[in-house]
Order: sequence, then C-alpha cells, then structure tokens
Amino acid sequence: MIVLGVDPGSAVTGFGVVEGHLGKAQSARLVECGVLRAGDGALADRLRILHEGLAELMARHRPDIVAVEGIFYSRNVRTTVVLGHARGVILLAAAQAGVAVAEYAPRLVKKSVVGTGDAAKSQVGFMVARLLRLAAPPTPADAADGVALALTHLILAPRAQRLIGGPA
Repeated sequence: MIVLGVDPGSAVTGFGVVEGHLGKAQSARLVECGVLRAGDGALADRLRILHEGLAELMARHRPDIVAVEGIFYSRNVRTTVVLGHARGVILLAAAQAGVAVAEYAPRLVKKSVVGTGDAAKSQVGFMVARLLRLAAPPTPADAADGVALALTHLILAPRAQRLIGGPA
C-alpha cells in the first residue's frame, strides 16, 4: 500500500510518501518526503500552487490513500480558516485523482508514532526516523509530520477496519 501523508499549511505543506503493509509500520519504506512551498502571495495563488503540487505528487506516486491532518482549532480564527482552505484543496486534489482520504487528529498522530499526544515536533521526527530506519529525521519538520501521518494510517487503519467490521 502506498500512503501519501499531508500536513496542511497555506505557505508550507509537508508531505511523505510511504510504502508498506497495514499494521506493519516497522516494515514500511520511505519513498519520498518534502514540502510544497506556496510562498507568501495572495491566498488564491498559494492554494493554486498547493493544488498543482499535490496533483503532481499523486500522478507520480499513485497513492492508495491520502492521510491528512484533521482540523485543529487555533486561538487565531484567521489561521484556522486559512488552514481550512488548504485542507479543502488537499481533499479536492485527492478526489480529482480518485484517491480515498483518511483524516487524523494531530494528537492522534503524535500518540500513534511517539506514544503520547503531547509529543514535541522533534520527538515526532526522531520516531519517524526510528520506525523507518533512517539515519536522521526528515527535514524540515513539516516533512516529518507528513511522513508521520502516512505511518499513522499504516498503524491505525487495520484497527479501524476491525472496529467497523470491514476486512483488515
């Protein structure tokens, strides 16, 4: 299974492409990770750049699923709304590519990869490197977060399928 993990942002969006088997994150392989940089122009232009980058990633890697970070609430309402726009573009790009989407709360991603929902970004990067047997954590941290989302799907999807009675 190929999972594209996406950590949304309107200026910088982290991503990670991981290949592995559901329930076996330790045997997963990192295919590619990095960030899509949309700059600091008008929001519409940043969203277009994000969409084009995601469409290109999906065409190149043909993921089976896109794992995206769910909405979190910021004290700054504008930040939350702009992040919602970025998430909308991610969902649109996946739908246009015919790829299913799984959404995971930020605390659940940290708990799945590190063992605690209060983990720091550095801890997430460390555990991503350890799970994938990498010499160092992916950089920048947004890329490591994208990889963590992909790993979270590999870890949690079989459990979710068993809970709802679907095939594992």
